[in-house]
Amino acid sequence: MTDKRMKILLSNDDGVYAEGIHVLEQSLQDIADIVVVAPDRNRSGASNSLTLEQPLRVNQVAPNRYSVQGTPTDCVHFALNELLKDDMPDLVLTGINHGANLGDDVLYSGTVAAAMEGHFLGVQSIAFSLVGTHHFSTAGHIARQLVEQHLFQAVPTNRLLNVNIPDVSISGLQGVQVTRLGARHHAESMIRQKDPRGHDIYWLGPPGERQDAGEGTDFYAIDRGFVSVTPLQVDLTAHDALGSMNQWLKGKVDG
Repeated sequence: MTDKRMKILLSNDDGVYAEGIHVLEQSLQDIADIVVVAPDRNRSGASNSLTLEQPLRVNQVAPNRYSVQGTPTDCVHFALNELLKDDMPDLVLTGINHGANLGDDVLYSGTVAAAMEGHFLGVQSIAFSLVGTHHFSTAGHIARQLVEQHLFQAVPTNRLLNVNIPDVSISGLQGVQVTRLGARHHAESMIRQKDPRGHDIYWLGPPGERQDAGEGTDFYAIDRGFVSVTPLQVDLTAHDALGSMNQWLKGKVDG
């Protein structure tokens, strides 16, 4: 293992004062120089959104800790393009999220999106989520292990990693598995209510039931007490459809 001390950027979507990001920082502070840049409040579900129509307001709330009036993606974008542009970190870590980011959750997750922004900007990034709200120390332990493994031997293929940790004690973990994303059915119907003035208001319905949770998925691993590590690719191109699309277009044009 190299003697070089790492520099790590931490962010999240639960807010700068959330327990998860505090535990993540505590788990790593003796092996790395830590800078925290996180939203000023809970921004769960923000996905990859950027703030474009108003400026970002940034407050330093403690040494090497910054609160941003913006989204998780804003936080990492600001950190890498402004705050740390002359001394880039070795890793971007996000979380520890207060709840799972499994299957389709990654499409909406601010935690995953913040890590994705780090990946876009050329820094190895890992998103951490606790599938629950109790055993943050377990998630911190796993984060420490994966960072030390990366320090010993870098994550292969420069993939963005999505890591989910069961909400159990360290002794209750069954191991670590590399997984693929599972899938859910469509979300349930929205919930309509009335505000005090009689106007309709709407709440998003609960997530859909699991559709693909078989062996090899992140759902399957978590259900059996394993840490789930899913490498994600950001290229959304359906490469296997390029040929058929070309034929379809030719048919439309020639027909």
